[in-house]
Amino acid sequence: MGLSNDGKPTPSDPIISILGNDLGPWQLIVCMWIFLSKFPTAWVQVSMLFLQSPIQSSCIVPENITDACSAECQEVVYDRSVFHENIITEWNLICDRAWLASLAQSFVMIGIMLGNIVFGLFADKWGRRPIFVSACVMQLIFGCLVSASPSFWMFVTFRFLDGFATGATMSTGFTIIMEVVGKSKRELMTIFYQLPFNVGHATLPLFAYFLRHWRWYNLAFSAFSVFYLIFYWTVPESPRWLFTTGHTERAVKVLEVGCKRNKMPTDGIRNQLDAAAKINAATPNSKEGNIIDLFRHPYLCQKTLAMAFNWLVVCLVYYGVSQNISQLGGDIFINVSIGAILSIPGTLICYPMAKYFGRRVTLFVSNLISGIPLMIMAFVPSLSSTMTVAMATIGLFGASMSFPTVYLYGGELFPTVVRNSGLGLCSFVGRLGSIVAPFISSMSDHAPWIPPAVFGGFALAAAASVFLMPETRGCTLPDTIEDGQMFGKKVKEVKI
Repeated sequence: MGLSNDGKPTPSDPIISILGNDLGPWQLIVCMWIFLSKFPTAWVQVSMLFLQSPIQSSCIVPENITDACSAECQEVVYDRSVFHENIITEWNLICDRAWLASLAQSFVMIGIMLGNIVFGLFADKWGRRPIFVSACVMQLIFGCLVSASPSFWMFVTFRFLDGFATGATMSTGFTIIMEVVGKSKRELMTIFYQLPFNVGHATLPLFAYFLRHWRWYNLAFSAFSVFYLIFYWTVPESPRWLFTTGHTERAVKVLEVGCKRNKMPTDGIRNQLDAAAKINAATPNSKEGNIIDLFRHPYLCQKTLAMAFNWLVVCLVYYGVSQNISQLGGDIFINVSIGAILSIPGTLICYPMAKYFGRRVTLFVSNLISGIPLMIMAFVPSLSSTMTVAMATIGLFGASMSFPTVYLYGGELFPTVVRNSGLGLCSFVGRLGSIVAPFISSMSDHAPWIPPAVFGGFALAAAASVFLMPETRGCTLPDTIEDGQMFGKKVKEVKI
C-alpha cells in the first residue's frame, strides 16, 4: 500500500507486485525489443537530410545564361559529384519549386502527428500489441513504396503514410514500456528510450554515403524494417491494459511468462489480480478531467503553456538544426555524422542531470546550450565554416538533451486524471514545430543568418519559460485537477 496526496492509503501496483521488480529481466527484454523500433523512427524523420540535400544547378541552354532560375533558361544541369540523384534532381525542385521539398518533409511530420493521435485511440480500444505490430508492418510497406514513387506527389503521399505508421510505433511502443516498468525505473527508461533514435540518426550518413541514389538509399533503411516482423512473436500485450479492460485470463498468461523470466512464483496470479480488481472497484474514483481543465485554472494553465512551448521549441530546434547542418559548407556526411553522434552523449547526460540537479535545471541548461551557440552562429559573421558547423552541432547537442527531458518533465507535471491529455497536447504542439522547421531552415537560401537566429531565439525563450514551471524531482505527483493547480504553489508558500 502507498499514500495518495491526501494521505489516504492507495493499493500498490498489482502488475509490478506480481512481476516482483520495477525492472526485472522480463521487462528489460520487452523494453529492448521496443527500443529497436526507434531506429526506423529516426530514419523516417531525418532521412530528408539526404533525400533533399542541396545540389548545385546551372543553366546550359542557352549558353549565354548560367542562372538556372532565369526565365530564359531552357535546360538545367545538376552537379552529381556527390549524389547521383535525389528528389531535387528527380523532380527539379529548384527556383519557384524549391518550397516543395520542405512541404514533403512537413507532410511526414503531419503524418506522425496524426498517427500518434489516431493509433493512440485504437491502442486504447483494441490493445497496444496489435496496433504496434500493425504499424511496424505499415512502416515497412509504405517505406518501400516511397522508393518506387513514380511522381513527386506519390512520393509525398507515401512519405505521409510512412510518417503516419511511424507515429503509431512511437506512441504505442512508449506506452507499452511505461505500462510494464515500475515507477522507480520509468525515469531511466524514458530517457534511454531516446537513445536508439540518436543511433539511428547517426547511421543515416552511412546509408547515404554508400548509396548515392535516393531510391536505393530510402529502400535500404526502409527494407530493414522487415526485421521488425519478429515483433509479432517477441512483443507481448501490455498486462496492465489487459487487466484494466477486463481481459483477466490473457493478463494471467502474459504475467506467467514474465514471472518465469523474473524468477517469481506463478501460483496465485489470478487471485492477486482478482483482489486488486476488488480494491479498485471499492476505491472512489477521482473526479475525471479533460484537456479543458488544463486551462481553467490560472497556475495550471501557466504550467501547461510553458511545457507545450518547450515541446514546440525542442522539435523545432532539433529537426530544423539537423536540416540546417546538411546545408552548411564542408562534407555533408561528416557534418551530419558529427551532429548525430554528439546527440548520443547529449541524451545520456540527461539521466544524471535530471536525477541529481532536477528537471527544471536540466531543461534550462539544455535550452541555453542550444540557444547561445545558434545566436553566435547567426550574428557573428566572421566565423569560419568549421566554427559555423561547430556552433550548429552544439545547438543540436542541446536539443538532444531537451528531448528526453520534456518527456520526463511533462509526464510528472500534469495531474494523473489529465496526464495523457496533457502529454498528447504537448506532442501535438511539438509536431507543429517539426512541420514548420523545414521552411525556416530553407530560408538560409535567402539569408544564412535567419535559421540559426530563429532557432536560437526560440531556444533562449524556452529557457526563460522554464521558470514558469515547478521542480518535480522527488515530489509526490499531482493526481486531481485541484492537486495540479496547487502543485508548485505549496513549495513557494513554505519558502516564504
